[in-house]
Formats: sequence, structure tokens, C-alpha cells
Amino acid sequence: MPSTHHPRIAVVGAGLGGLVCARVLQLHGRPVTVFEREASTGARPQGGSLDIHAATGQVALRAAELLDRFHAVARPEGQEWRMLDPATAAVLPVEAPGHDADSPEIDRGQLRGLLLDTLAEGTVRWDHAVTGVEPLGDGTWRLLFDDGSTEETDLVVGADGAWSRVRATLSDATPGYNGVTFVEAGFDDCDARHPALAGLVGNGTMLASTGSRALLAQRNSNGHIRLYLAFRAPHDWHVAAEVALDDTAAVRAHLLTMFEGWDERLLALVRENDGEFVNRPVFVLPAPHAWEHVPGITLLGDAAHLMPPVGLGANLAMLDGADLAHALITESTLDDAVRAYESLMLPRSAQAARECAEALDGLLPLEGS
Repeated sequence: MPSTHHPRIAVVGAGLGGLVCARVLQLHGRPVTVFEREASTGARPQGGSLDIHAATGQVALRAAELLDRFHAVARPEGQEWRMLDPATAAVLPVEAPGHDADSPEIDRGQLRGLLLDTLAEGTVRWDHAVTGVEPLGDGTWRLLFDDGSTEETDLVVGADGAWSRVRATLSDATPGYNGVTFVEAGFDDCDARHPALAGLVGNGTMLASTGSRALLAQRNSNGHIRLYLAFRAPHDWHVAAEVALDDTAAVRAHLLTMFEGWDERLLALVRENDGEFVNRPVFVLPAPHAWEHVPGITLLGDAAHLMPPVGLGANLAMLDGADLAHALITESTLDDAVRAYESLMLPRSAQAARECAEALDGLLPLEGS
């Protein structure tokens, strides 16, 4: 956006998409502030391993001039996929789920740290939870924070995830449960403490599935393995089962009944995990999700297109951030930039949402399908 006066840009949310947007803007000398509700970078765990695709996430990292640094810490061996027979734990001669052949893995926390470390000091304002935004009538916006303070800006970028507070200004859509739940567990120092399980999982991702049940185990860095037990069930499955989610022994016992008949080597993943089980129901936005353009405000990532967690979400969020930043740098006006970005992002995300829904249905088929 060629101008001697650069607009004030407020990115709400310090996730991957918002941080890529901020990084690319700063590379081109554009001011940007990121407002994040978390108190600090290490306030909570950042989740599992991500496969960063050549056609999406790596494009964004190249725009952020971070692709070489990414490759220096990424794990290309983590692309390995193995699919096991649930009844025998034998490796099946089945091709891996379709994605870019060049999709090295990296822990989400490592990637977020890489982005944070390359932003100018003070870019991210931690402990700033945005509760809403309001127009000021002249094309600018006011951010409302939970401590009662406010901030005015020319552009609001809602990068605040699944439960976005910015989204309501543009859309009435809210995330809905799609009928699938993932229950997460983990193993620390698996090569030394759980060598048999480590060998079962391999270097990347292991999948065993039948009907509406699946086990996925995923290598992370530093010898950690994340396990996901996936199944179709009502959102309140644990209530009907009379299981308290904070009762690890009760959750384990119930999950073992759900996977009864599976090979004992696979059930060991359920019996031997470290720590608690974490219930993660899958919520999605209606697809396609779109909105009428409103000057001075837009969305990216999960705030714009929350979809099933089958490998596209983080990649698309980063690409959104890079594309929005590019439009802000190259278009002649702020409004032209946002329109150009939305005309690219909205159809792309609609197609991706369809692909993700199909991938999830392939993993956990609907009854009768």
C-alpha cells in the first residue's frame, strides 16, 4: 500500500496466522500490533506436531523469510505414515493420506516461537484479551479489552481462533460440534520409557482405524508421542457413560471398552499413557463460511474457516496471514487490500473445508455410508 502514512493495523490473536501477517508487514516497514489474551508465550501448551505443506505453509514461511530457519529445525522423517490393522497391529500396504510430498513436521510451539523471536520487541502485547470491537463511524475501529481499556485502529484482523470475539462483527456463524471427538493422551521420553510403543509408532504418524473408531499416534520432538483416540459420539458421551473427565482411571476403562477386540499392542497406547486424558470434541464453522465485506475489519485462520483437524488448518492460517500482509503492502488503499485478500481467501477456504470434511469422513465413516 504505497503511502507516506501507514494505517494502524491491529491483529487480534498471536497464533500462527496472526504472527505470519505481522512478520511480513514488519519486513516491509509497516507498523502492526498483535493483541494476545495469554499472559506470555509459555502460558499454555501449544499442541502437537504440524506437517507444513509446500503449497501453503511453506509459501507463507518463504514470504516471512523464515523458510531456511524452519528447515533447520523441522523433522522431514516425521512425514512417515504407517497404517496398522486394528486386530493384528500388522503394517498395512496402504498409501498415506494425500498431501504434499514435501511436508516436514515441526512442533506447533517451535514454529510459534520461531515467529515470535523474529518480531520487533513489543509487537505482541500480552495479557490483552479482546472482548469485542466497535465502529467509530469514520471507518476506524475501537478494540475493547476485558480490563476496560480500549485501543483505536484503522484495521482489525481477527486472528483469534475458533471462539473469535471479532467474528461476530462480520458473521452470525458460530462453531458447532460435528459429531467427532478426539481424546488426547501423551508419552514422555518414549524411546527410553516405552520402546515397544515407540517402535510401533515409528518416526511420524501411526493410524489404526475401523468403522467409527481410530487410534492416531504422532511423534513430536524430544521423544514425546501424542495419542489421539477418535470416535463418533454425542458431545456429552462421557455423561451418558457416567464417566468424569478428570477421573483418569475411569476414562481409561471406558475407552478400553470402546476399543475392545483391538490388538493388545495398540491397546497398550491406552493403558500406559503419562498423565490425564484430554477431551477434544471437534467443532467446525458452517462451510462455506463467508460474509459481506465491511471496511476496516477482516478474519483469518480458524476465526474465518474453522474446519476438522486433518492437516490443513495451520497451513491455511499462515497462508492467510501472508496473503493479507501482501495485499496490505501492494494495494493502493486499505479497503482495496482487504477486498483483494477476501476474494482470494474465501473461495480457497470453502474448498479446503470440503476436503477436510471428506478426509474426516474417510477416517471415521458415518454409519451406513
